[in-house]
Amino acid sequence: MAAREVSVSRIINAPADKIFDVLADPSKHSIIDGSNSVQAAKDSQRLAMGSKFGMKMKIGFSYTISNTVVEFEENRRIAWQHFGKHIWRYTLEPVDGGTKVTETFDWSTARIPKFIEIMNYPKKHPVDMEKTLEKLDAYVTGASAAGN
Repeated sequence: MAAREVSVSRIINAPADKIFDVLADPSKHSIIDGSNSVQAAKDSQRLAMGSKFGMKMKIGFSYTISNTVVEFEENRRIAWQHFGKHIWRYTLEPVDGGTKVTETFDWSTARIPKFIEIMNYPKKHPVDMEKTLEKLDAYVTGASAAGN
């Protein structure tokens, strides 16, 4: 069986702690979301291991989803999942020129991985993930994201 994850990386000219602060703040997720499906945070606390946070979403119709942080290492890694059990993960690695940020969609733990594959999410998500990292870069560096 092939690995059930897709990732996109980008080097952002900013320190990891500045980038991580954005990722650990649900109120910033709609600002950086490349899919334009994240509408707003229902909660504003800084995330930590085990944190639960709600998001207002829109993919065809509006709904609310509850997420739980399942991986957490300050300034290095944060990941969350909802009832579907697939994981959205960000890893940060200091490199020359800033921080390498990798966003990963991991459906190896999904309740129904075949559904995710039938819906073609593994091929669709990387495009939006690239946009997310571009928006994250613009947000933390103060640059203007292309197309915005």
